[in-house]
Amino acid sequence: MLQGRIHSTESFGSVDGPGVRFLIFLQGCKLRCRYCHNADTWKTDGGTLMTSDELLDKAERCRPYWGDKGGITVSGGEPLLQIDFLLDLFKKAKRRGINTCIDTAGQPFTREEPFFSKFGELCALCDLFLVDIKHIDPAAHKSLTGAANENILDMLRYLSEIKKPVWIRHVLVPEITDDDAALRKTREFIETLQNVERAEVLPYHSMGAYKWKQLGCRYTLEDTQPPSAERVKNANDILNGLV
Repeated sequence: MLQGRIHSTESFGSVDGPGVRFLIFLQGCKLRCRYCHNADTWKTDGGTLMTSDELLDKAERCRPYWGDKGGITVSGGEPLLQIDFLLDLFKKAKRRGINTCIDTAGQPFTREEPFFSKFGELCALCDLFLVDIKHIDPAAHKSLTGAANENILDMLRYLSEIKKPVWIRHVLVPEITDDDAALRKTREFIETLQNVERAEVLPYHSMGAYKWKQLGCRYTLEDTQPPSAERVKNANDILNGLV
């Protein structure tokens, strides 16, 4: 019986996709984003083992609150690291008539097999992708996350090729990602895509810093403050082509 490694669930998510959503956080991530607020999801061998039916039974208890647009959103960690489980989960979700969404940073994406065929199958079962663009510059992305971004941008190009709806997300970190030139380059990239329904800025916060300390890791942004409302508006305006 196929099981996924589940970090946690939330019953009433309102910002991770359309409508009210049941959120499933999968365990495991290979990125090491300096601002990560879910560092406890990094370990790939952690979490609680659950089947798709167990999760969907739990989700459907909240179905009366979903309305016409709600459903489930799978986040993490990095959900694409458990692509076989995602396929099983979404196949069963579709049989139950449940709207599906994936919140991903795209790090595992490759056009090599067997991943690419599985990803194509997954796309057919997923109604919406929420994709984080951590930084548009390859060197800055590697400094921020520990990994390159070429394959991540390629995933976004592929999703555009197949016209799969996407919401772009960007965490705004003062002095790191709050850079007008980089934001404009991000906007230029977004304009090459045919499937982006919205671009949204997520202001940096340090609420997950305590998890780093619990894991014995140094949190390098300890002195970084959240961006001002003016800078958040500026970033939103740039990413959405308003300035």
